[in-house]
Amino acid sequence: MIFLAVVALTSHAQANPVSTPARLTIGFSQVGTESDWRTAFSDTIFTEAARRNIELLFLDAENSQENQIAAIHYFIEAGVDAILLAPVIETGWNSILQEAQHANIPVVIIDRNVTADESLYLTRVSSDFRHEGRLAAAWLAQATAGRCNIVELEGTVGSSAARDRHIGFLEVMQLFPDMRITVSQPGDFRRELGQQIMEGILNTEDPSKICAVWSHNDDMAIGAVQAIKNANLDPGDDILIVSVDAIPDIFLAMMNGDTNATVELNTNMAGLAFDAIERYFNGEDVPKWIRVTGGLYFPATAAEEYARRTQ
Repeated sequence: MIFLAVVALTSHAQANPVSTPARLTIGFSQVGTESDWRTAFSDTIFTEAARRNIELLFLDAENSQENQIAAIHYFIEAGVDAILLAPVIETGWNSILQEAQHANIPVVIIDRNVTADESLYLTRVSSDFRHEGRLAAAWLAQATAGRCNIVELEGTVGSSAARDRHIGFLEVMQLFPDMRITVSQPGDFRRELGQQIMEGILNTEDPSKICAVWSHNDDMAIGAVQAIKNANLDPGDDILIVSVDAIPDIFLAMMNGDTNATVELNTNMAGLAFDAIERYFNGEDVPKWIRVTGGLYFPATAAEEYARRTQ
């Protein structure tokens, strides 16, 4: 089911692609609400749109590419000035992006990536997922002196985040012959699936042989924490845990000694995306990839980070 949210309700003047409308109307096709990070990311889009007096048409695709393609069709028919697309998977976008291009509607790919021809979209605003994987692997290599059997909880199959985090992690891990991924399963970035998958792994593998969990996001890591506790093991000690996102709940887990490190996926992409759209209408050059950066966080600063991110 798709739902529509409209932020700021007024009509906009018709504009040609190189003149700035009196007020921008932008359609945003969001992946869904599969994780706490995704919900926080949507909130930043709403907040920044309201701050800029942008009329935002929001469609939640509920993790369905079919729904996202239908959403973009809707935006084109509605005559929006621009489109933000956070794609659920990488492939299968050429046709709909061509339709948007033929309608002279610029598209910004935000958060995840697509494999479509770069000429079909204005820019991509995102983190470097491979770098996130490298950071996680580098920390784990240092923490274990390069000797570790690893359980990998992967994100959504076919998504750029899952693919590139895996590749980046392997790039570093392969430098250490005694580090290996012994089990890798997709959890779709969902907390409950992280728990279910980890429970299954602990029932089929010898827990004493598992050194660490490498989770493609914090929600799956938190699910894994519960599974490890249910097995009467000590997460963060018996089994190390490193993940990506830096959501408030992961800092709570760190404060409790349950996880060890998180790589931040910065939610603050809205301003960069809206700036790119405004530059487009002003006739200014826009780079094809606008990167957002984030840090690597540990238990020592978890209380401080939790307070800062929940105030």
